[in-house]
Amino acid sequence: MSGAEVKFPIDLTQYRKLRLDPSKPQLTAEQRQTLRDNIQLLRDAIVLFTSTGAARGVSGHTGGAYDTVPELCILLSLFEASERYYPVVFDEAGHRVATQYLLSALEGHLPAEHLLHYREANSKLPGHPELGLTPGVKFSSGRLGHMWPMINGIALANRDRTVFCLGSDGSQQEGNDSEAARLAVAQNLDVKIIIDDNNVTIAGHPSEYLRGYDLPQTLAGHGLEVVTVQGEDIDALWGGFVKVLTHQGPAAIISKRVMAPGVPDIQGSPHGHDVIPVKSALAYFKQRGYSTEKYNAIENILLNIKPTSVPYLYVGSTRENNANRVVFGEAVSDVLDGLSKEDAARKVMVIDSDLEGSTGLKVIHKRHPEVFIPSGIMERGNFSAAAGFGFESDKFGVFSTFSAFLEMVVSEITMARLNNCNVLCHFSHSGVDEMADNTCHFGINSFFADNGLDDVQSWLYFPADALQMQAIVRRVFFERGLRFIFSTRAKVPYLLKPNSDERVFGGDYEFVPGRDEIILEGKGGYVVSYGDMLYRSYDAVLRVRQEGLDVGIVNKPTLNLVDEQTLRKIGSSPFVLVVESMSRKTGLGSRFGTWLLERQLTPRYGYLGTNKEGCGGLQEQIPYQGLGPQSIIAKIKALSH
Repeated sequence: MSGAEVKFPIDLTQYRKLRLDPSKPQLTAEQRQTLRDNIQLLRDAIVLFTSTGAARGVSGHTGGAYDTVPELCILLSLFEASERYYPVVFDEAGHRVATQYLLSALEGHLPAEHLLHYREANSKLPGHPELGLTPGVKFSSGRLGHMWPMINGIALANRDRTVFCLGSDGSQQEGNDSEAARLAVAQNLDVKIIIDDNNVTIAGHPSEYLRGYDLPQTLAGHGLEVVTVQGEDIDALWGGFVKVLTHQGPAAIISKRVMAPGVPDIQGSPHGHDVIPVKSALAYFKQRGYSTEKYNAIENILLNIKPTSVPYLYVGSTRENNANRVVFGEAVSDVLDGLSKEDAARKVMVIDSDLEGSTGLKVIHKRHPEVFIPSGIMERGNFSAAAGFGFESDKFGVFSTFSAFLEMVVSEITMARLNNCNVLCHFSHSGVDEMADNTCHFGINSFFADNGLDDVQSWLYFPADALQMQAIVRRVFFERGLRFIFSTRAKVPYLLKPNSDERVFGGDYEFVPGRDEIILEGKGGYVVSYGDMLYRSYDAVLRVRQEGLDVGIVNKPTLNLVDEQTLRKIGSSPFVLVVESMSRKTGLGSRFGTWLLERQLTPRYGYLGTNKEGCGGLQEQIPYQGLGPQSIIAKIKALSH
């Protein structure tokens, strides 16, 4: 056997339980050696099973979980020694999920071999911990920097116990943590925050892009007891634990270290935040001096795991794909090319939230640094900064982050709307396609941005392909007010005109805000779709037309406005089916039926959307939600009869 279907080659039974007592501040030689052995064992395991994510093409995160193993081993030794400590290793950095999966294996909830299926679809090992999904996982981390406030509540419910939470210099940038710190101090909660301060996040080094950000000063300013140690010095780290545990009330340990210490190619680099490449993992194990037999076993695993795919040849679109999230940055840069650098800097400000490489802003940073502001993981404040820049009528702020995080800035959107600000927002990673991070990163509540009253207009746009993305950005960039553009993590093909190789949004295509676009006329009913679901719906429509069903399809790139003429046309047909990757509870489908009824239009009506927690993996998410072409075809046929 090879790949993931083999015995886990690192013997986790070599982990030795240890009891540590904070009343004894000095480690014995035996305790020190046991800790060092345990740390190395668990770090090796993390490098191995997270690198399988690189091998199967589902990405992942190695460095954060690897970093915090010394803290983890001390916490487990405290749990072993006393029931005073709440026995859960809470972590506000969900991407360090490898820690939780490793604990599940150590505690016997998972066979070690199952770790080799890290982030694989349907393995129950997604990119963030989810309570109730993975055996042994004790909490859902949610999004970065959201755990500490909940820890406070656990401490309030367990006044006689100490509650720990692993933190990071990235997660601590979120405003939630400042609020949590103030409550913890005000209520003198026995919470201990153990922070890995490695000066690395996705986009770079906080010391460079967020000058003045100082964790010890920040937390001490809130009133916490703060101890700063070198995290790779086990005696110093234990000394830090002793100090915070003998302090009555909230306290924090700041563990200074480089990212992924001792790991070739990724040490100290933002690459350490991501999954370790297979080549680097093999170099790590070669450096570790494993026996030839064990190294060969590891190599056999990593070199025989291959990316999986969901093979399907779509009709009505090209085989060529493009990433709309990147094209957004290119399109904005093209608009800025029409201005002098001085005018661009005066009129436009683009602010990042540590995701420039993921949301397309990196292109703008490179081509137009005069408008670019690098910033931290502070979505609420960054959005409002973009809005404030656009407070004057001739200035325009640009903000971008993941669609899942739109839910975090709803109040700030209202504030911007009340102040008539000009903000162009790009929310990438919309829907569920290729979302290995799984449910907490689903971008499915995008209609929350449309939270104004009837007398104030917002504009929600979801282009179907790269050409339409370019057309939308060109058309709306310098318009007044709040404009929201959505894209997916996954690449999408170019849509083709019926029975043609000509691209729908090429040539002389001009985007008109608020206008629905009939791609195909149909007498038997209509499918309404947009964004990443349009090419899938188009495929389904073309296939049922070959079977004799005269079904049409409409692209609705402006999500939240009624096109009266098109609505009346399709509403007068036998059926209407809305297909989207938004939530069934909050998406277009949840309001489209109301629009029809308000106009006394009563076709048979149905809608498909995201409806359950994810399955992990990449392309598997769409069919798992019942959104693949075959599911659309089945729904069309059901509505046609």
